[in-house]
Amino acid sequence: MADHLEASVTLPSDPASVSAARTYVVGTLAEWGLPTSDTDTADTIRLIVSELATNAVQHTFGQSPTFTVDLALDRDEHLRIGVTDSHPRFPKRLPAAVQQDNGRGMVIIRWLTAECGGRLTVRPTREGGKTVCIELPWTAPARPVTATGQQEP
Repeated sequence: MADHLEASVTLPSDPASVSAARTYVVGTLAEWGLPTSDTDTADTIRLIVSELATNAVQHTFGQSPTFTVDLALDRDEHLRIGVTDSHPRFPKRLPAAVQQDNGRGMVIIRWLTAECGGRLTVRPTREGGKTVCIELPWTAPARPVTATGQQEP
């Protein structure tokens, strides 16, 4: 595998784009040879991407017509997933005692990221928006060895 891989997609800020973002990330990880099905990590990534994309659609109040999902894998060790929108307001952390049916996306993302040994950052963009990014430790699986002793591509 390469020392550094990157991929990106820009989607409309529409509820249907949440599923498209999740599908894009899972497909890209599969292309990069990372396990994407039947693993706890793959399920965690799907949920994190869903929450990040949902936040980009729901909490920008129509002021961000699109959002971008960026993926980067460095040396088979660190997977970064960032979602960027053009709305300037940073996510708010809710008090633990607040009883609401929604608004818990960042709590879920933060918890899942920490459970995987990763970290969450939020940073402003030059254009006045923000990027919510998670970084997870990741080790790509070894490729199977063929009968001739060669690793499969």
